[in-house]
Amino acid sequence: MTLLILLFGFLFGALLQSAKLNKYNTISGMARLEDYTVAKAIAVAVGVGAILLSVEIGLGYASWHTKPILLAGIAVGGLIFGAGMAILGYCPGTLPISLGEGSVDALIGIIGGIIGGIVYTLIQPAIQGMLGPDLGKHTLQSALGGGALYYLLTFVFGLALVGIAFLLNKLENKKNYNWLFAGIGLAVLNCIVFLTAVFDRQIGASTTYPYVGDLLTGLTQNDYFASTVKAGRWELIFLAGSVLSGLVISLMRKDFKIQLIHTGWAKTEGSSPVKRIVWSFIGGFIMLIGARMAGGCTSGHVISGGMQIAASSLLFGAFVFAGLLITGKLFYKK
Repeated sequence: MTLLILLFGFLFGALLQSAKLNKYNTISGMARLEDYTVAKAIAVAVGVGAILLSVEIGLGYASWHTKPILLAGIAVGGLIFGAGMAILGYCPGTLPISLGEGSVDALIGIIGGIIGGIVYTLIQPAIQGMLGPDLGKHTLQSALGGGALYYLLTFVFGLALVGIAFLLNKLENKKNYNWLFAGIGLAVLNCIVFLTAVFDRQIGASTTYPYVGDLLTGLTQNDYFASTVKAGRWELIFLAGSVLSGLVISLMRKDFKIQLIHTGWAKTEGSSPVKRIVWSFIGGFIMLIGARMAGGCTSGHVISGGMQIAASSLLFGAFVFAGLLITGKLFYKK
């Protein structure tokens, strides 16, 4: 089973690398509204995934794995997560891939994320009551109870998102369609992971960080750590596969490079190593705090939850993009 999880993590990394979705310049470019690759790929992954997953669950081959609407946690956590993602230029799932490619700022972001996870474990008992109200788990399926209307609206939802992705691509006037193939691949990969005969869960990444941090510091005798163990172990192995993917594929393409300052950062923030290190740490730290407040990240909440047309994930995605774009405008002066 461990080797299978590693393989899926490797495939996950390979898909993201194929469209440069793990790159600092790509993600920060979305924050600066200079590159829509991330938005296009996510729209396709969620749109195609929603259609495939609805059929898969309807046939009894998979089950739901949705997150509750913890209103304050999703709103505030989403904004914080988006801000951290904009500054760092990575999300919890892309950090390990870029680390494998030699990005030093990704390593700093991982360290910041692990420390953020430790801090969240310490403060979680005090702030848990402030993350609500808990409005429960709601999806399009639970609202309609299945049936023809549910499948019709799911297909409309999915096709609409794919259409939006193509409109964004037309706006950019780009001829490269790697984002399309990566988005479809992510949808298929997620649907395989959802299968009860395979893993019976969603793809995720952010639980790894508090899990590793708590293990390293011995913060294991608490309810929060206990709640992260199962997911944390799976995601740690999965992300290890992503690190291997980053390393192997970058070596094969002969573009492995030890790098701290990326061109997108240098363009607006200069070439000071200290500045990039400090902001990489801060970005990773606050991004993980936001992810834990909301109960997930880009892969485990926005994509996997969006594929289930879960209200909590759609709401989280909206706040993440708001935090990303607001921070992009203020931080990068764009």
